[in-house]
Amino acid sequence: MRARHVVVAGGGIGGLTAAVALRRHGWRVTVCERAAALTGVGAGIVLAPNALRALASAGLDPGRWAGDVLPGQVGLRTPDGTWLRRSDDDELSTRYGLSARAVHRGFLIDTLAAALPAGVVHLGVSVTGVDDAGDAVAVRTSAGDLRADVVLAADGARSALRGRLFPRHPGLRHAGEAGWRAVLPGADPPVRQAAETWGRGERFGVVPLADGRVYLYATAVSGPGARPADHHAELTRRFGAWHSPIPELLDRLDPRDPDPVGVLHHDFHELAAPLPRLHAGRVALLGDAAHAMTPNLGQGGCQAVEDAVVAAHLLASADDVPTALAAYTKARHRRTTLIARRSRRVGELARLSHPLAAPLRNLAVRATPRALSLRALDTVFGWQPPAAPAPGPATPAPVDVEEQR
Repeated sequence: MRARHVVVAGGGIGGLTAAVALRRHGWRVTVCERAAALTGVGAGIVLAPNALRALASAGLDPGRWAGDVLPGQVGLRTPDGTWLRRSDDDELSTRYGLSARAVHRGFLIDTLAAALPAGVVHLGVSVTGVDDAGDAVAVRTSAGDLRADVVLAADGARSALRGRLFPRHPGLRHAGEAGWRAVLPGADPPVRQAAETWGRGERFGVVPLADGRVYLYATAVSGPGARPADHHAELTRRFGAWHSPIPELLDRLDPRDPDPVGVLHHDFHELAAPLPRLHAGRVALLGDAAHAMTPNLGQGGCQAVEDAVVAAHLLASADDVPTALAAYTKARHRRTTLIARRSRRVGELARLSHPLAAPLRNLAVRATPRALSLRALDTVFGWQPPAAPAPGPATPAPVDVEEQR
């Protein structure tokens, strides 16, 4: 019997997870990635319990390669260091059965790619269009045409395939913020707490990664296209007087250092409206292509991983691909729409800058009962994958996180 063929447009987290999961179900997989190399743009990612379960269901057991759990206290602070809300690892692990892990995006991409055999990923190849003939899809790429039983479009927030499938959709809109990201080498003493600090229209996050490095991110209210002339000076101006270890970490970003750390700056965008559905015929959208959202819940990559394993599960034994993809829309559309909406609302709270509004927000956060705060996360972190993994290629060998330093 002929192995069914899937073309995955995009070699990011969602696309590679889908490729791994579908190969375990016996599909022939071709991943087309327009970049010349697989890269996780220089930042960290927190793999929440829902993403960890999804990866495990695809045969990618994070317990073997994702390093230690997030250490100690995790929570929300004010610029003077006061905790507004915090949880410890034992509490979250007991509630969700798993503890979040933070890794570099490049490390995650490398781990996913290592689970695929040579020849699956085609670099420097972009998918430029699809022609769905009903019984198959003709896939137009920069390297020539392919024939596939299904196409998974995981080509990012500015997805070309989304625009072709839904030409009347308004696409992306600016979310009113811009952000900075950087990853610092490990320090002595090491950073032991993961926290986000809310000021007035500004935020700063510190996340220790499993390999000993430290992921920093910061946000500020901003119009589209605004770019500071000197990122280090701008970050120091905004956050240099905030609580420790923020000033010390910013000092390590000094561009005069003989080995400077790169700082990424980008505008935040999200889909202006939910798509009417996440598929059309034999083509389905995954991750940011399907539901680009603000990063306020840290769920963009996690939802891409969920998308991938759900799509693979539904396609695994489907006799009718369009019916399976309709089921994918049914399984994913409402959940991702609600999470994107919640992320937007968190961003609206965090962006409050009025001298009265921000303190009132902080008071409300502190007054919210702990049990209620945790219950609000249950629908996000408590998600379960649709089925146990099917037999297939072995889980990739454990990766020594020390090698990633």
